[in-house]
Amino acid sequence: MEPLEQVVADIVARHPEYHGVLENEEASLQRDYSPEQGETNPFLHMAMHIAIHEQLSTARPAGITDIYQSLTIQFGDQHAAEHQMMECLGEMIWQAQRDNRLPSEEDYLACLRRLLAR
Repeated sequence: MEPLEQVVADIVARHPEYHGVLENEEASLQRDYSPEQGETNPFLHMAMHIAIHEQLSTARPAGITDIYQSLTIQFGDQHAAEHQMMECLGEMIWQAQRDNRLPSEEDYLACLRRLLAR
C-alpha cells in the first residue's frame, strides 16, 4: 500500500463502528448525518484523523509534533489524543467559515495548548 492508503487503513481499523457504513457505501453516501440528532458523520470523522496525520507528516503547523506527543501521553494513546485534537481542528474550521476567512494556525495551536494545560 501507498503510505496514505496505510494511514486510511489504520484509521478504518481503529473505527469498527464504521465498518458497516463502509460496507454499504451507496446507502451511506446518500444518508444525511445530523449533529442535531447526535450523529457523527463517519466520513468527516475519519477525514479529520487523516488531516491530523497529514499535519504530523509535514510538521505543519510548526510545533504540532511536540504537541501531539504530549497529548498522546496526557490522554493515554494516539487515538484518544487525535480525538481531542479533532475538537480544536473542527473549531478552527468552523470559526474560519463563520468569519469568512482562512483557518488560523495560531488559533488551532492555542486550542491544542489549552488541552495540554488541563
